[in-house]
Amino acid sequence: MMFTETALVRKKKRTETAAKVIFLLMTVLMIMPLLLILGYLFYKAAPILSLDFLLENPRKGMRAGGIWAPFLGTMYLVVISLLISAPIGVFAAVYLNEYARENWFTRIINLAVVNLAGVPSIVHALFGLGAFVLFAGIGRSILAASLTLAIMTLPVIIASTKEALASVPMAFREACWNVGATRWQTIRNIVLPNSISGILTGVILQVSRTAGETAPVMFTGAVFFKAIGEGNIFAYGLFDQCMALSMHLFTISTQVPDVPKALPYGTAVVLLGTVLLVNALSIGLRVYLRARKKW
Repeated sequence: MMFTETALVRKKKRTETAAKVIFLLMTVLMIMPLLLILGYLFYKAAPILSLDFLLENPRKGMRAGGIWAPFLGTMYLVVISLLISAPIGVFAAVYLNEYARENWFTRIINLAVVNLAGVPSIVHALFGLGAFVLFAGIGRSILAASLTLAIMTLPVIIASTKEALASVPMAFREACWNVGATRWQTIRNIVLPNSISGILTGVILQVSRTAGETAPVMFTGAVFFKAIGEGNIFAYGLFDQCMALSMHLFTISTQVPDVPKALPYGTAVVLLGTVLLVNALSIGLRVYLRARKKW
């Protein structure tokens, strides 16, 4: 005898269908503004986008030429700041999650990490100016700006790494301890490999923030204009000042008259494209690592 749907089952199916449609519409409404913004930017930037635009320096008072100097400066700032903040953030999270005991001291540290994540970027800029440029004597440079950005990105990396470490089942650790492995051997060989995808999430979140910040680099290392060797990826030194895409976009949009209309849009597209490319590569790596999990 075949089962027949009751009125209650049909009502539940209609409710489920309605919920799916509502959630789909909400998703579309979230994505549409992003697609419209990207489409508008690409449409406005189309006349100027080319390989020469990327590889040439700004010319004629930044009214012509390309964006090689600010593009390379942004890459330096992003890479160096992540090279500083990622190891420190991961090891700090490992200590807090795997070694530190639950007491008033660790609670204060966790509270400080959460509060630091909410500090406005202009405050980080003033801190970087005082701590690295003036007190440490580094001067306005790529290193000072990268250190400032690293301090700014640490909280999210620490928080996301702690969550990733906590997601690894305690049974994994206990199994290692039962066969005589030390705590560090367990962390190095079991906990970190199984939490690497979550750790990458925190790093991915900081790429776009680091690339788009203006105030911290403006106070500590960015310069209005600096000509460098076109196509030379080693044109900047750690103690040199550099141009940055975020500050360059602000400058040509507000401070330089008679700029071609497509120039600011082209700069914005390159900045967005760079962030999206780095994020896509990181997400692809994260998906690959997650697929290798055995649990």
